[in-house]
Amino acid sequence: MKRFAFMIVAAFLGGMISIGIYSQITRGDQNQEVYQANTPGSFEALPAGYSAPSVVPEGIPNFIDAADMTVHSVVHIKTEVRRRSSVYDEFFNEFFGRPQPQYNQPLVATGSGVILTHDGYIVTNNHVVHNAERLEVTLNDKRTYEAEIVGTDPSTDLALIKINENGLPSIKYGNSDNVRVGEWVLAVGNPFNLTSTVTAGIVSAKARDINILGVNSAIESFIQTDAPVNPGNSGGALVNTDGELIGINAAIASNTGSYTGYSFAIPVNLVKKVVNDFINYGEIQRAYIGVTIRDIDNKFAEEMELEDLQGVYVVSVVENSSAADADIRAEDIILGIDGIQVNSTSRLLETVGQHNPGDKIEVTIRRNGDLKKKEVLLKNRQNNFDVLSHDEMKLIDKLGATFQEVSTEEKLALGIDYGMKIVELRRGKLMDKGIREGFIITEIDKKPIRSADDINNLLLDKRGGVLIEGVYPNGQRNYYAIGM
Repeated sequence: MKRFAFMIVAAFLGGMISIGIYSQITRGDQNQEVYQANTPGSFEALPAGYSAPSVVPEGIPNFIDAADMTVHSVVHIKTEVRRRSSVYDEFFNEFFGRPQPQYNQPLVATGSGVILTHDGYIVTNNHVVHNAERLEVTLNDKRTYEAEIVGTDPSTDLALIKINENGLPSIKYGNSDNVRVGEWVLAVGNPFNLTSTVTAGIVSAKARDINILGVNSAIESFIQTDAPVNPGNSGGALVNTDGELIGINAAIASNTGSYTGYSFAIPVNLVKKVVNDFINYGEIQRAYIGVTIRDIDNKFAEEMELEDLQGVYVVSVVENSSAADADIRAEDIILGIDGIQVNSTSRLLETVGQHNPGDKIEVTIRRNGDLKKKEVLLKNRQNNFDVLSHDEMKLIDKLGATFQEVSTEEKLALGIDYGMKIVELRRGKLMDKGIREGFIITEIDKKPIRSADDINNLLLDKRGGVLIEGVYPNGQRNYYAIGM
């Protein structure tokens, strides 16, 4: 019993001593100051009552500087629309904000834009300003301006607008060719009218063709990301972690109209070309290489006995085109342009689309197993180097044809003295009437056709019916009546 009583007393005394020591330690901690590390070996005291913020682990990306550099360059755009193209809006209505009709009031939609120059040039999507009668731009600092449309391009879904102001916070261009899959990016815009919103993700894929633009000669080579983008982000900025513009957000993959995992941006190198053309020429000056191409997959490679799946396959070459001049032939495989690897038709269209007629590019091809480099001098759709006006571009799109002068040999063989030959045909007035490639137009409304200028002069301002006369390479003569 004495031994048991001794053990109880000892345990009681030990507990009391432990409680006393713990009280002294906690009382000392309450009197200590809190410190935050600034630089190795130095500390700065924080006011009493504040806790030290957690330190971001090394290797985790820091988006603060990139967001601060770009958020002031992204604007909110409000459009008033009285007329809409139902076909066009079916693609984009869900993305950039569903217009809300009111009695006797214009339809109102919203989107985003990016300030490119200090004097007020702003790039956005074509579908944001399509058919707009009034544009209102609100800056990040809440200043509001009326804007005017400088130019629109449905084939790239880009538009350039301008406000009358100077000293604006413009964004810095990056290089979309250098963007890599897996790279961190930020999407900056105004989703659901929530201004100055920044989201983050990574680049999921490049040169993505999602077949959304639905117009002739569309260039779809989107940067795909998983940065959350929603209605109202259209026309906003996609930037890298250095705060450089690498794309213009344009679309999302969604069954609901809201973000469900993937968004798509137009590469900035294509944006720069379109913007420069609008400023310098007032119209896009598109360069063409003059080939019909197709992607290479396993089945096609087996059928054609190709050694691998690299590059794009040349199906045909337009006569007197840039490719023909450079001795690029059908069945060649285009592997690269200016050192940039080309593995899809969308990537080729994007790369060529960054150039103007008159530019030179170096095209790497494989022919019968041998690698060759070809210097290609790019031409316009009419296979020359002229700067085309807005009306001329509209006429080309309306007719849906590319022309070239008839060779001396063909003239002698067909017994004609002049004519313009259709070397490429797209959806348009001529195809709709059943005209085929190779047809040589000799007369329009009984007037001789000797050059592309003759076609432009006769048809630019023409309204009503037109009689086209010509001959096919086999000697068959035909007459077509089309409406302009």
